[in-house]
Amino acid sequence: MMVDSGAVSIPVCFVSDHEGFRGSVKNFTRDFVVTEIDVSGQLVNEPAAIQAPQTPDQVSEARAECKQEISLDTGVSADCGASEIIPSPETFDLTVILGQSVSEELDRFVAALKNEVEKPHSRDLSLGSFPDKHQRANVHRAVRHSFPSLMTVTSQSEIRVREDPDYQELSRLVTEDEAEDFFRFIDAKVPGSSYTFRPDDNKEHRTSVHHFLSRRFGKLVETKSFSDQGRTAISVRLRERGRPKKRTAEDCKEEEVYTGFTLCKENLETLEAISYMAAALGILPSDFTYAGIKDKRAITYQSMVVKKVPPRRLQEKSAEFEKRGLRLAHIRPVSEPLRLGRLQGNHFDLVVRDLRPHSTGDTHLAGVDTHTHLAALVKQAVENVKDRGFVNYYGPQRFGSGQSVQSDRVGLALLKEDMVSAVRLFFTPEDGDDPQSQAKRHFHQTNNAKESLALMPMSKARERLMLRALHRYGTGADGCARAWLSLPHGMRVFYPHAYCSRVWNEAVAHRLATLGHRTRQGDLVWMQGGQGTPDGTGDSSLPQIHVVTSKEEEEGIYTLQQVLLPMPGNTVRYPENLMGAWYQERLSRDGLENCRFRVSTLKLNLPGCYRPLLAFPRNLTYQLQSTAAQEGGGEDAGDGRGAERDNEEQLNGVTSHRKQDVDSLTLTLKLDLDTSCYATVCLREIMKCDP
Repeated sequence: MMVDSGAVSIPVCFVSDHEGFRGSVKNFTRDFVVTEIDVSGQLVNEPAAIQAPQTPDQVSEARAECKQEISLDTGVSADCGASEIIPSPETFDLTVILGQSVSEELDRFVAALKNEVEKPHSRDLSLGSFPDKHQRANVHRAVRHSFPSLMTVTSQSEIRVREDPDYQELSRLVTEDEAEDFFRFIDAKVPGSSYTFRPDDNKEHRTSVHHFLSRRFGKLVETKSFSDQGRTAISVRLRERGRPKKRTAEDCKEEEVYTGFTLCKENLETLEAISYMAAALGILPSDFTYAGIKDKRAITYQSMVVKKVPPRRLQEKSAEFEKRGLRLAHIRPVSEPLRLGRLQGNHFDLVVRDLRPHSTGDTHLAGVDTHTHLAALVKQAVENVKDRGFVNYYGPQRFGSGQSVQSDRVGLALLKEDMVSAVRLFFTPEDGDDPQSQAKRHFHQTNNAKESLALMPMSKARERLMLRALHRYGTGADGCARAWLSLPHGMRVFYPHAYCSRVWNEAVAHRLATLGHRTRQGDLVWMQGGQGTPDGTGDSSLPQIHVVTSKEEEEGIYTLQQVLLPMPGNTVRYPENLMGAWYQERLSRDGLENCRFRVSTLKLNLPGCYRPLLAFPRNLTYQLQSTAAQEGGGEDAGDGRGAERDNEEQLNGVTSHRKQDVDSLTLTLKLDLDTSCYATVCLREIMKCDP
């Protein structure tokens, strides 16, 4: 069944043909409660979901061990407890430190990185495990001295190397020899030392170098341009107070601590909540990790981990956070950060109020009152969705429902590397005179970032971060790029992902409209290796993408629920039927026919993914209540705490004790959905309208 999408933000395509019903959703934030389901299948607000560290020694080691490691945020070596004396050249002999074979493998890895034709299979390389921390510190120093283009990262006792993005950026501004010498100067941290780049008479280019050094090493060095014999060069000097001092064991303990907690927020975006907590704690938003982003207009429970903040300090801030609608629970030490996507899904407790039929002509059927009729409609709808699922659209919150410029349009501008347009779209004001819209409107009218920043509410962390950067670097192309870079990676990548999600939504609607509800030749399906694969040699533990053959279509080997559609990216394959051509045409329409889905300026890479065409709710239950049955319940009536009636009692007839125009039905739904599935989309399949 296909319905005209009209002005809605996502296409309307259903897989069931039941009638559905109307109702009001999110009248109150408590009508929409989202609780994360962790990898062990526990709700994160349940005590059983709290995972203790594997052993006390692991947490102790993770906190106390001093690692010399290149920070992903600053690119500056964190030299825990290392001597400030410059090591002798002999200590940099990688053959001695790593062994002959590993040293040669490292040489080949670096050579492959420099070879534009033959890149290495993996973007990082393991140098092995080094249980002794002093040995690890020596490895870090030696690798960085020999190969300044690399960054070294420690995980437990293993050291891995990869390309240093800061080095890559600097080497595009200056010569490779200068970049290498500069990074050796940074790593050495000799008190009172300085480094001078070659003369550069291009003022605009010198400004770019100054901005890079200030952005990436501003706390460590200071820069200035000086003239000598008619030539101008940039000199870099270690700051007196900026040079990292020899850190104590207590400093290292504070640096390595990870604290896990459950965050309960109400009517607040996840990223907005993180920005507020980071500002209050004096840390970066990137110091928070989470498994997934949750709805704004809801009460949500999710796991989070913050680094560099001990449990006691987080506990002390809890009262301050609660004033902003943030409640923290289950605060405890953990041994590692969270990874995005590390969850089984989400549990939803939903309330739909004021139920009514789609057609007013159905409200008084012969011999059947309205409530009984609605109860029958609800039962049919819920059973259909249990059995047949729903189209797995990305929900409107993915794009910013109700906004005059939705997130996917910003993402398209970023993918086209039009930074100025992306900023202008981001700051497009909404209708109305609220402070945020006034600030955005002022920026559009005056292009004055400083004045707009003064008008922007303190709670709008993303907008304020970007306006600060625009004020500092200007509103030209380079300044706009730096404004986007001022946002944490998770915020930056959200917008291109929104564009790719929009394309996916349109793709699934086109697929169902043109190819129907059966699996067709050329469709992609997700299957286990070695089970029906053409060569039969795949690893049975590794799922892989399979292209449906004509014979498999005829025999009905696969069902619609096994069909996948790709999210656009640089690693996915597209269907080998008319949908493949559709993707090409759709991307070309937006000027992305040659898009590599990388925005190197913003350090964004979109590999793409495969998303099932259909999704299925788990543990779906429901309850109907009439407002008459809720009398005396006050404003909490209908949220699951009113009078209990099971489904059969409702179907046997829900009679009204008041007039029909006063008495109404409330539907309470409980269900689990896989990660990245949207309850609003499931509700739309049940109700056959936008909830």
